[in-house]
Amino acid sequence: MRVDNAIAALQHDRDRLGRSSTAERVADVLRDRIAEGLFVPGQRLSEETIGVALGVSRNTLREAFRLLGHERLLEHRLNRGVFVRVLSVEDVADVYRVRRVIECAAVRRSGSAGPQALALIGESVREANRAAAEGRWQDVGTANIRFHQMIAALNGSPRLDETMRQLLAELRLVFHVMKNPRAFHEPFVARNLHLLELMEAGRAAEAERELESYLDEAEELLVRAYIPEP
Repeated sequence: MRVDNAIAALQHDRDRLGRSSTAERVADVLRDRIAEGLFVPGQRLSEETIGVALGVSRNTLREAFRLLGHERLLEHRLNRGVFVRVLSVEDVADVYRVRRVIECAAVRRSGSAGPQALALIGESVREANRAAAEGRWQDVGTANIRFHQMIAALNGSPRLDETMRQLLAELRLVFHVMKNPRAFHEPFVARNLHLLELMEAGRAAEAERELESYLDEAEELLVRAYIPEP
C-alpha cells in the first residue's frame, strides 16, 4: 500500500517537472517525497516504475538518483539497484550537530523576522495540531519537518535552506526507527508552539535555549531507538 501511495504521488508530481524536466527537478521531487515519508529506509526504487510515474527518461532518473546518493539519501548496491538509505546512529548524531548550528543561528535572528516568516512557522504548528487531533502521526512528522525548515529560513540564506532540506529528508528516514510514532512526535507538538510563542514575543535568547534543549531531547530519543532491546 505504501508503494502504491508513493507512485500515485509521483504521478501527481509530473506537473512539477514540465517539458524542460531535468535531473535536478526530479531529485527535488524525490527528496520531497522522502521527507514526507512516502519512501522508507531499505526500500528498493524501481527505475521503470518511477520513470513512468514521472514521465522521465531512464538516464534523467539515474542522474537524479546519483544526486540523491551524494546527499546520502539513496545508495547504489552492486547488481541490486538503488535503495533508500538506512541511516546509522552516527548519522543521527551528525545530523543533529549540523541542525544545532543552522537552527540556533536562525532563532537568534528571530527578533528581526517579519510577520510573514513567523506566520509560515505558525501554519506548520497548526497543521501539526490538526494532524495530531486526527491521529495522523506521519503527517505530524511532516508538519514538524516544515516547522524546522521555516525556522532555518529565518537565516535568509538560500544555501542554508538547501542544506536544511537535505538534512530534514535524512531526518525523516531516521523517524522510521521509532516503533511508536505518537510517543515520539506528540510531546514536540506543544514544544513547537512554545518555541513559536517565544519568538513572537521577541525573546530570542530564551527561544534559543529552548531549541537547544528540544534538539538534545529529540536526538536522545532517536539514538535510544537504535539500541537493541534485551
